[in-house]
Amino acid sequence: MQLTGVLGIGLVDPATPVVHADDLGFTRGDGCFEGCRVIDGAVDKIEAHVARIHRSAATLGITFDEPPWRALIDEVTAAWPADLEGSMRWFLTRGRPGGAATGIVTIDELPAAFGAQRRDGIRAVTLTRGTTYGAFADAPWLLGGVKSISYAVNMAAQREAARRGAEDVIFLSVDGQVLEAPTSAVVWTVADSMYTIPTGDNGILASTTQQRLFERAAEQGWRTAITDARVEDLHAADGVFLAGTVRGAVDVVAIDGRPRPSRDVDLVRTVQKLAGF
Repeated sequence: MQLTGVLGIGLVDPATPVVHADDLGFTRGDGCFEGCRVIDGAVDKIEAHVARIHRSAATLGITFDEPPWRALIDEVTAAWPADLEGSMRWFLTRGRPGGAATGIVTIDELPAAFGAQRRDGIRAVTLTRGTTYGAFADAPWLLGGVKSISYAVNMAAQREAARRGAEDVIFLSVDGQVLEAPTSAVVWTVADSMYTIPTGDNGILASTTQQRLFERAAEQGWRTAITDARVEDLHAADGVFLAGTVRGAVDVVAIDGRPRPSRDVDLVRTVQKLAGF
């Protein structure tokens, strides 16, 4: 099942063409997006996603006109079965040259692999992202922290992971610092402490799922910290998780072919529950 809505039009048949061939989002990747989870007839963490697309759009210099976007999101969500978990995306592009911005909202069913990955964990490989840890400092044109629709590098990295027999990637800077995954934040635990990588000069995207996880973990007595890390820190951790909006917090069971210690199912369940899954 799939639903599609277009800003200024509303719901359309998913088979209807909705992007012009000269749309700058298509020809240049000039735009941003949000990935959201639809559960129990509502968009999970919608305020956090609205805030983040405002930031992305502002950095790109594209107007995010919130009221009509809210109306479109509500219309598409209302048409989705309340008992079916869905993957929603909002796409905002610069539109046609000299024209208005393009806005599209879609909902699809979850990828088939997500259920097994939530249950069994994933294998990850480390790959360089080709930049130093501070490469984005004083360089706003690199769009650090923007959820850009230019995801070709992220998808190429995931294909390389599959070629190596893994399900996902942990990006490293060229100087060996842990960054993020193509579609997730990196989180790890040691005893009663939970850690993640800071955003900022490294270009990491702020994760709404990681933020929720840390807020709820702190309420339950966990110590939370934002700190730099290297791969050795992940190998030494009690648990390593990739936290994303739609897939949730999935545990990493091997890194670069090196199995992690015995899987702590109770820890996995605790982290997933704190993340809202």
